[in-house]
Amino acid sequence: MIYSTTTQRNPIALLGQWRRRSPASNARSNVAVGLPLARRGEGVGGSGGRTLGGLGIALLALLLGTASAQDITPLLKDADRYRMSAENLQVDTQVSVFNADGSPDKQRRYTVFAQSERKSLVLMQSPVEKGQKVLMLGDDFWLLMPNTQRPMRITPMQKLLGDASTGDIATMNWAGDYSGQVVGEEPCQADSKASCLHLSLQAARKGVTYQRIELWIGKTRHEPVRADLFVQSDKLAKQARFVMDKPSNPTNVAEMVLVDQLSNKKETRIQYLSRKERTVAAEWLNPMFLARNPSLD
Repeated sequence: MIYSTTTQRNPIALLGQWRRRSPASNARSNVAVGLPLARRGEGVGGSGGRTLGGLGIALLALLLGTASAQDITPLLKDADRYRMSAENLQVDTQVSVFNADGSPDKQRRYTVFAQSERKSLVLMQSPVEKGQKVLMLGDDFWLLMPNTQRPMRITPMQKLLGDASTGDIATMNWAGDYSGQVVGEEPCQADSKASCLHLSLQAARKGVTYQRIELWIGKTRHEPVRADLFVQSDKLAKQARFVMDKPSNPTNVAEMVLVDQLSNKKETRIQYLSRKERTVAAEWLNPMFLARNPSLD
């Protein structure tokens, strides 16, 4: 599905172009669509062209409605399916950090239970973090440590490793978190001949990781290709690149590559090692239960 950007043209300008056509041209158009011809010296409204009249107002309303009716939710839902293929998933994830010169820095493993209704539980699996958990319930995030029974409130921007934040790992829903518009068709990459749809997204709720996202998706399948990620101050925090499992016929995002744009320019790669449908027990999504039960085995 291709969303035309011609609906973004100024409807007043379009109406002006229509009204500047020659009387003969207008007459031919009126006959073609079965409309009565205006009397000599009259405009569309029957008063010498000084008022829009019923037809002009209807045309203006139609143009305005078309310009404002653009809905990108189907595009975002398509893009979301490449990251979250079911409402309730277990995603085994590996996060690797590389220095600006390409040398490896750190690596961690996580098990993410991404559930419906904006609920997620992240279990940290590497020995240095073993037993730590992050719980997301809507706009609320908690960090649970193995040696304390008090959940700690955190933000979705809380760093896990490198430039991978809790929000990057725990949330996978653009359609439910953002609204926006289609900017147009642009190259997928700066040096690419392929064209993508450029979407400009604004946060629709307070608990999202990024206030604004400029997202490029494939024109045909709507798979995510790259994104510019902006924080609350509208500073460009990170640039993301999405690596698909099968470039010629993609089904899932295999890896998300984040490049820091604020300080160290390090590269963080989030690899989705495996996905499978799984609905966790309701008590696993309760911060007090998790605090009292450090082991979920």
